[in-house]
Amino acid sequence: MKFGLRLRGGLLATLIMFGAPVVAPIGAAFVSSSAVAQTVQSISVEGNRRVEVETIRSYFRPGPGGRLDQGAIDDGLKALIETGLFQDVRINRGAGGQIVVSVVENPVIGRIAFEGNKKIKDEQLTTEVQSKARGTFSRAMVQSDTLRIAEIYRRSGRYDVRVTPEIIEQPNNRVDLVFTVEEGSKTGVKSIEFVGNSAFSSYRLRDIIKTHESNLLSFLASNDIYDPDRVEADRDLIRRFYLKNGFADVQVVAALTEYDPDKKGFNVTFKIEEGSQYRVGTVDFRSSIPNFDPTALRAYSRVNVGALYNVESVEKSVEEMQIEASRRGYAFAVVRPGGDRNFEAHTVSVVFNVDEGPRTYIERINVRGNSRTRDYVIRREFDISEGDAYNRALVDRAERRLKNLDYFKTVKITTEPGSSSDRVVLIVDLEEKSTGDFSISGGYSTTDGALAEVSVSERNLLGRGLFAKASVTYGQYARGYSLSFVEPYLLDYRVALGLDLYQREQLSNSYISYGTKTLGFSPRLGFSLREDLALQLRYSVYQQQISLPYYLANCNNVVGSAAFNPSPAFVNANGGVPDLSSTGGLGCYSDGEASLPVRKELANGKTLTSALGYTLTYNTLDNNKNPTDGLLVDFRQDFAGVGGDVSYLKTVVDAKYYAPLVSDIVGLVRVQSGMLNKIGSQDLRMLDHFQMGPNLVRGFAPNGIGPRDLNPFGTQDALGGTKYWGASLELQMPFWFLPKEVGLKGAVYADAGGLFDYQGPTTWSVTNEMTTTKNSNCVGSTINPPTAGTCTGLVYDNGNVVRSSVGVGLIWQSPFGPLRFDYAVPLTKGKYDRTQEFRFGGGTSF
Repeated sequence: MKFGLRLRGGLLATLIMFGAPVVAPIGAAFVSSSAVAQTVQSISVEGNRRVEVETIRSYFRPGPGGRLDQGAIDDGLKALIETGLFQDVRINRGAGGQIVVSVVENPVIGRIAFEGNKKIKDEQLTTEVQSKARGTFSRAMVQSDTLRIAEIYRRSGRYDVRVTPEIIEQPNNRVDLVFTVEEGSKTGVKSIEFVGNSAFSSYRLRDIIKTHESNLLSFLASNDIYDPDRVEADRDLIRRFYLKNGFADVQVVAALTEYDPDKKGFNVTFKIEEGSQYRVGTVDFRSSIPNFDPTALRAYSRVNVGALYNVESVEKSVEEMQIEASRRGYAFAVVRPGGDRNFEAHTVSVVFNVDEGPRTYIERINVRGNSRTRDYVIRREFDISEGDAYNRALVDRAERRLKNLDYFKTVKITTEPGSSSDRVVLIVDLEEKSTGDFSISGGYSTTDGALAEVSVSERNLLGRGLFAKASVTYGQYARGYSLSFVEPYLLDYRVALGLDLYQREQLSNSYISYGTKTLGFSPRLGFSLREDLALQLRYSVYQQQISLPYYLANCNNVVGSAAFNPSPAFVNANGGVPDLSSTGGLGCYSDGEASLPVRKELANGKTLTSALGYTLTYNTLDNNKNPTDGLLVDFRQDFAGVGGDVSYLKTVVDAKYYAPLVSDIVGLVRVQSGMLNKIGSQDLRMLDHFQMGPNLVRGFAPNGIGPRDLNPFGTQDALGGTKYWGASLELQMPFWFLPKEVGLKGAVYADAGGLFDYQGPTTWSVTNEMTTTKNSNCVGSTINPPTAGTCTGLVYDNGNVVRSSVGVGLIWQSPFGPLRFDYAVPLTKGKYDRTQEFRFGGGTSF
């Protein structure tokens, strides 16, 4: 590393930077033995400007009788040198044997500047260096700061960095310190290889680790930057993955890294010794604690005979068992798992041993490193407090909860001895990170068109663990805003309170003739029943209103001089389409009127819905964003009628099961169903019905399946249904010929489903519409029927037809967010269904 100088002080400054301090030992200074009889007050000081004489004298501590001996003088000299305040310290003999301490003070730093740094801001570098403006200049400290700056750049992936400190002398013994930085280019990971893996492909293992290879889109991410700490963490991720899949003897022997000067990057190689794959042979429970029945813990075991041996299941079982033993009054019980391998049968006999642990109590819980987050936000994640029995399982659970908060870069809980042998002190070491997000999102889909969103969120508001988010959406067919607030610990209980205020506007498009505007408020409570089971209770109140273009609601329904309002019997008698030759046209809809249920909703104006609901979620997915194994089930019910203008009971269930197959192919089975039930005598609205399309069976347009208005001259709106079912089978596979980091994979699938049983309005009394201001032009012969009465002109298809399709998809986990392209071909469909073979959707945050 280059260490350059720019001096205006001659040879002395050069010696300061490149030579050791000029210090004369006692022997070289020829201090005579007469100095032994001197006292501290007989020491004279020369050359000091800022440091007081008494301060320098204080480093010389006399022995018995107040006299200075040779040892005291030596110790004082060393102490002065170690202060770092002086360039040079000499001790000489003056007249009459007096001790003369001659010092040359270090300069004072006037300012610290950084030049050439573009990737890391001055503010960050200033906080990292030890040298400070108006502080004492120290050559050793400058050297340390130089190394520290270089290390910061290396952590950000720039290993070609060069840092050169420069000293500019100023009057009055002051200097300016300038660090000149040559940042160099980013040093990435050019290749990741695995040696010794046969059970899992290298492609699959790259999903496990956090380090990725550099590619054309790496400038949008940072996980391709070489970081030795990340690589070491990847070793543990690989080991844990193998242990989770039955490889009890696995060893990740080494993670070899080599810099390739030609590629200007690192090659990383993980060497793995897999061993054999084991299954669980037997599961047994033993106890050495009197009067404690270990079989009572069997219900808390997640280890099943015949299943693959899974270390994570064993660890979770131990945690649950130890907590349950504590609940039963055995506060010091310790559950220790054991396992005997059968190398021939490739099985592991698992034994959970319950023993009496040491009687240790928690004396204190010390939290360190939280400059912003309040102490109580951290302490409430513990199920134990000061004075309780020490329980390692509860401590591990607290550490996991703190990590899941996502407020901290690192979380580590250690123990230290307390004031006595049966006391321990818990030390919680934290490193905070930024928890605020400003997001500009954009997307496009064949359903919603172009869409943009701006949002601001904070996960740890005011350091109190609160979540708040505000967002504004503006798109081609959708607009609105939302405000969200979450208190994760309501009244100090582990119950999350959420509040949502939103306004959404859906504009008419090629799939629906009408627009809707919704303004709503929804408080909710969230409970974690188990690690894989959650419950949410909610109340929703929202106001909804339909809008129509004028030409779809202008009441011009007269053909010639007479109005015509065909009955369903008339339409059915004409094969589903009325004979218009004798009537001169279908009067109700001759100019393209919207469907009767839509017109009725328009006339009703604003409608208020007040509903209570809950959602029960069971989740065992291995990864929520990119799952390859596990089950996700959502069961939801909403009861409307707690006040408001509508009443119904809506039930929805959606289940997805992922399973790894062969050669990195993942299978997905999805089953979904829903039912809308009428409550009381109040009719169901069309807007409350289920509307389905590609969200149920791909290959169909939005609102493309189910009951539909059959009027050939109208908008033929989808009416929706009160019942639906759907089933999908999908195979997702990677493109093995492409680098893993590209994030592309393909899918083939088959869908089937149905939507049926429309129970909305089919007739409509038009008396009210005649008297409303907005329809004051609908009078006399221009209204259909000409006078107040009942319109019976809705003819619709309500058959229960099975829709099915097959297709292929392209899934891209892009830096712009998840994108998906689907091309599906319908195999069976209803007579009036609308298809859409190609579909695209996606979005981003940047």
